[in-house]
Amino acid sequence: MRDLVAETRVDVQDLVAPLFVREAVADPIPITSLPGVVQHTVDSLRREVNELAELGVRSVMVFGIPEHKDATGSASCASNGIAQVALEQLRADVGDDMVLIADLCVDEYTDHGHCGIIDEHGSVDNDATLELYAAAAVAQANAGAHMVAPSGMMDGQVAAIRAALDDAGHINIPIMAYASKYASGLYSPFREAVDVTIAGGGDRKGYQQDWRNGREALVEVAADVAQGADIIMVKPAVTYLDVIAEVRAATDLPVAAYHVSGEYAMIMAAAANGWIDGDVVALEQLTAIKRAGAGVILTYLTRWFAEGARGLS
Repeated sequence: MRDLVAETRVDVQDLVAPLFVREAVADPIPITSLPGVVQHTVDSLRREVNELAELGVRSVMVFGIPEHKDATGSASCASNGIAQVALEQLRADVGDDMVLIADLCVDEYTDHGHCGIIDEHGSVDNDATLELYAAAAVAQANAGAHMVAPSGMMDGQVAAIRAALDDAGHINIPIMAYASKYASGLYSPFREAVDVTIAGGGDRKGYQQDWRNGREALVEVAADVAQGADIIMVKPAVTYLDVIAEVRAATDLPVAAYHVSGEYAMIMAAAANGWIDGDVVALEQLTAIKRAGAGVILTYLTRWFAEGARGLS
């Protein structure tokens, strides 16, 4: 009877699996703070994506971790950069049967850990960073990405990327814009996953949103919609369900949410200590995200869900 009248159901096709691929490693490397998640080799990434496809997963997001980082994140837009190499091989493997989304940020590639190019004052140079994002987007689309997902929260990033993609002939490549990304304390496991340390103990409050503000998110969303975004992202997810709901009410575009590394890690740690039923809480959180209005959910729980969590509902 409860199933008959349930208002919200999560489906495997709602989920996107975030996956990490590292350059110049022989074997996958476990990520301590993200149990069950690894830094893949290109070959192990290909196996993982094919297995996810067999489980019914329809989309993955690829994050690259280069062997060498520099001040300008040059590997992010190099044709032989790790993400581009992986995307090219994945596209050959799965074709159009799975949506390959390319993370479009450069903190994984910079030696200072910021999401853009740093000026002489130690601040992110917004306009110089837009040029880097545009070049990276074209490189990712050339390599076979079906979609790009800029997460740097630079002003004007969607317009710059859209123009660059169109000029390069990639007029049908959509943009999943991280329109509302907060300067959250929930990203630490992710930073371990991509080997990022912000130089000088700094933070990203200069370009990510203040977690005390909700209405500001709608301003950011409106700007990205006006610039040509195709999907609107809210990040993190569970801590910002109110923002997801408001964004859903404000736009007719698809709304995505990122169930981030810290949200996943808390479930895994509490479950490992026997403090919660991890499976039940995981499904409860995914359902809450969808109930709030997100039709697309990026989550490290994707494989777990595809392997059988649907039965819990």
